[in-house]
Amino acid sequence: MGVAIDVQGLTKSFGSQQIWNDVTLTLPPGEISVMLGPSGTGKSVFLKTLVGLLKPDKGSIIINGDDLVTLKEADLYEVRKLFGVLFQDGALFGSMSLYDNVAFPLREHTKKSESDIRNIVLEKMDLVGLSGAEDKLPGEISGGMRKRAGLARALVLDPEILLIDEPDSGLDPVRTSYINQLFIDLNAQIDATFLIVTHDINTARTVPDNIGLLYHRHLAMFGPREMLLSSEEPVVRQFLNAQTIGPIGMSEEKDADELAAESGQELPPLPPIPLQLGTSDGTPRRAEKAPGEWCRENGVTPPPGSFESGNAGVPGVNQSRDEAATR
Repeated sequence: MGVAIDVQGLTKSFGSQQIWNDVTLTLPPGEISVMLGPSGTGKSVFLKTLVGLLKPDKGSIIINGDDLVTLKEADLYEVRKLFGVLFQDGALFGSMSLYDNVAFPLREHTKKSESDIRNIVLEKMDLVGLSGAEDKLPGEISGGMRKRAGLARALVLDPEILLIDEPDSGLDPVRTSYINQLFIDLNAQIDATFLIVTHDINTARTVPDNIGLLYHRHLAMFGPREMLLSSEEPVVRQFLNAQTIGPIGMSEEKDADELAAESGQELPPLPPIPLQLGTSDGTPRRAEKAPGEWCRENGVTPPPGSFESGNAGVPGVNQSRDEAATR
């Protein structure tokens, strides 16, 4: 089962440039969380800080009672074994076959026999749909296959935390849908804690249990998916619904003249909240909640049409809003 990551007061700068300040959140164990934000808001820096590749200026990152910020290098090395990381471009070794790429962490960090390594590598490659491609080189396969090979490598040490950086980068919408489905199915199977950094709004609206939004050097909001998708907070509303009216401009923030020009304009209605993507075989994930559960528990009326199958954008989902309300 995945473990919780408790982040408190995290602050990071590069020289005089502050990336973000006082970021505080808890990634719940075994759940899928997504981190969003305009370009340049430090989402990838946040991932690297969580795994200890970058040191924050202030704050703490608590995992299993250990603060990664203050750990000695040897102890940090041990905690990092809890992590699997899928880098934005897959970060595969171009001169190695996919098999050797996936086997690399096992050969570097364990004393397993080649027979055991082979069994694990073939299992993980089958898990991500790459059986039969073991002998191919990264340059011989598509971008989507490279992403899946990188994911197989991230899984070989059976991580309890999986960090995923821009999985949709360079992928067309169909391949993005496939890899999103793969994340849902993997979470159901391995029950790890997932954190996905993405720009893809459809991914953010349909995949995660929780959503966070980095904006203007701080964490604008973090919480359950339905909380953010029903939020009236201007930057959250604008970003998650891909609207032009709001504080975000072509540069990160609109200037006073742009905001004044929008003054008095009627905001478009919030779109319906879609059903969350389910597993391929229909078995529920441990972290899965009934559609509309957060809204009901918190007295929030979701936008009209929410949780209807026609708004899910996910093939094979046929649960209506009325069915969801009786769950």
